[in-house]
Amino acid sequence: MERDILEILKSYDLKISDAEVKANVKSILDKDFEALYTIENLKKNFSFIDLTTLNSTDTHAKAKSFADNVNNFQNDFDMPNVAAICVYPYQVPTLNENLKAEGVRIASVAGVFPSSQSYVEVKALECKMAVEKGANDIDIVISIGAFLEGHYQTVFDEIAIQKEACGEAHLKVILETGELKTAENIRTASIIAMEAGADFIKTSTGKVPVNATLEAAYIMTQAITEYYEKTGRMVGFKPAGGIATAKDAIEFYAISKNNLGEEWLNNKWSRIGASSLANNLLTEIHKLETGEEKEIKYF
Repeated sequence: MERDILEILKSYDLKISDAEVKANVKSILDKDFEALYTIENLKKNFSFIDLTTLNSTDTHAKAKSFADNVNNFQNDFDMPNVAAICVYPYQVPTLNENLKAEGVRIASVAGVFPSSQSYVEVKALECKMAVEKGANDIDIVISIGAFLEGHYQTVFDEIAIQKEACGEAHLKVILETGELKTAENIRTASIIAMEAGADFIKTSTGKVPVNATLEAAYIMTQAITEYYEKTGRMVGFKPAGGIATAKDAIEFYAISKNNLGEEWLNNKWSRIGASSLANNLLTEIHKLETGEEKEIKYF
């Protein structure tokens, strides 16, 4: 029997004030940021990273280079590895063949990323094929146009269909929060995604003008907590897009710690979508450990 998302949404209070969210974010950072800015937490945030390359110029050689660097990482650094490498579906077989690092997952965008503007059958097929080629995680984007027109059932059904197509792989659902604009829209989209079966909810593609914001992170992590209290099912959180510095990472970490708690603060439930962040964290960790200013470009 088809689930009616409009009926499900009635059980949630969707009202949320943008001004209140902004004030709460400021309060959390004022209270927690300085104490959380430690070497231990920087290394933990490094372990959350989905090391990402999503360019039209990506080649099999680049994917293999990413895999080789991740494979060798713990020979060169005494700290946890990244959580995953994230690529377009076409590069998944290359990672599947070359990625040997223990515990590092293969993530693939799918579902006609980043626009999600196609037939749901095409989206589901791309998810299924990426998993068959070796992807452990699939990152899709909601049908933003349908959401903005109020077609919540369409958004819900498409996520559920793609979730089924993923089989045992984890499904991360990107809300593209910068295009949703309001706190209420972000909260509504978060709940729709989780009710449709998302294993993670993710802020952004990194392909639009406004990507991950702390305010979106606050709304989404708050929604995850409420959903968990209602259902008992944990859902992960992944900010992505524009997170480049150690300061950025710890600010998002502070929001997650406040709203979700320690149980979520590992790479089973916390990820960061990033390309430049990995090197910047390594540079900052080296500086704090040794006092030496040295730019590290490992990836």
